[in-house]
Amino acid sequence: MSYRRPQVVHLARRLKEPRRFIQVLAGPRQVGKTTIARQVLEEVSTEGRYASADDPAGRDLAWLRSTWDLARLDAREGGRRGAILVLDEVQKIPGWADVVKQLWDEDSAERIRLRVALLGSSPLLVQRGLGESLAGRFELIRVPHWTYSEMRQAFGWDLDRYLFFGGYPGAASLVGDRRRWARYVQDSLVETTLSRDILLLTRIDKPALLRQLFRLACDHSGQIVSYQRMVGQLQDAGNTTTLAHYLELLGGAGIVIGLQKYSGSRVRQRGSSPKLIALNNALISSQAGVTGREARRDPQLWGRLVESAVGAHLLADPDLEVTYWRDRNREVDFVVRTGRSLAAIEVTSGRRKDTLPGLRAFLGTYPKARTLLIGGQGLPLEEFFERPAAHWMG
Repeated sequence: MSYRRPQVVHLARRLKEPRRFIQVLAGPRQVGKTTIARQVLEEVSTEGRYASADDPAGRDLAWLRSTWDLARLDAREGGRRGAILVLDEVQKIPGWADVVKQLWDEDSAERIRLRVALLGSSPLLVQRGLGESLAGRFELIRVPHWTYSEMRQAFGWDLDRYLFFGGYPGAASLVGDRRRWARYVQDSLVETTLSRDILLLTRIDKPALLRQLFRLACDHSGQIVSYQRMVGQLQDAGNTTTLAHYLELLGGAGIVIGLQKYSGSRVRQRGSSPKLIALNNALISSQAGVTGREARRDPQLWGRLVESAVGAHLLADPDLEVTYWRDRNREVDFVVRTGRSLAAIEVTSGRRKDTLPGLRAFLGTYPKARTLLIGGQGLPLEEFFERPAAHWMG
């Protein structure tokens, strides 16, 4: 595949600069982080070394130090151009952050021209190590799920295909066989994320509950579900605090997230019922048990796919604070705040909405907010997905 994601340009530009910061590519599994790094190594005219800690036999700190020492030799041989070291899945090594800090500081003191890029599957797990040990030493390049525009450019997909199959490029060649595609998504993407990115690296007392919560979040993506209701639907659910923690881990792994209620008060947000959003529609469709045509004919399912895709598109921009709003039976699908700007967003999946009581009620409370209607008689869905979400926030 010849398509190059925008992050290739960002990473290449930074690695061509004088040695300043460790570059960190963080994002969910199967969004192309390794491909991005390899494309950059092919592009830059500097000696480069790629090494991955994602080995079933396991890697340890001795392996990390040895790999780094080899890259130092590359840097010395490279003279003024130095060298580049790419470490993939480095968070799999216990204690990695402290060692990387030590090695990086040694190179800084000795003026070794080694530039370093770290790749990680889970933003939450990677950032824990970064924040604890590497503060002030790194720059973060976020790698989100593939957008509609990218899937169209790379594979020629139309909007309906994207809304049903989502944005996993590695699964694109399998969509002609829905069952095979669904098994690939569940086995190679979902299970790998749960077992290797969460369960292997985090203490989880109830792993079966984590998997149940993931399935429930996908089944109810686009819906507001109270933690008490989740407790009632899940087996051996424990307490609401456990569910909130597990939902945070699933969000950190980049697969599902629980949006909080907007109220103008962050304290009230944290205590609200979450609105569940799958961050890639493949996670919903792969366990729905229907074809794309059947989903298109089911207004309820298709509406959830549309709303989930809109939510995921908004959440892909880290500069946007995305929430929802509800007051009794009146709701606004998404409330987006960026800086001093506030926008209320309502989503339709093709059906016309003649009355929008949620938007009117929200404006009654927050009269300075902008409003945006997506789909139906509002902004066409395809036009919305073709541009970064921040474009529509004014």
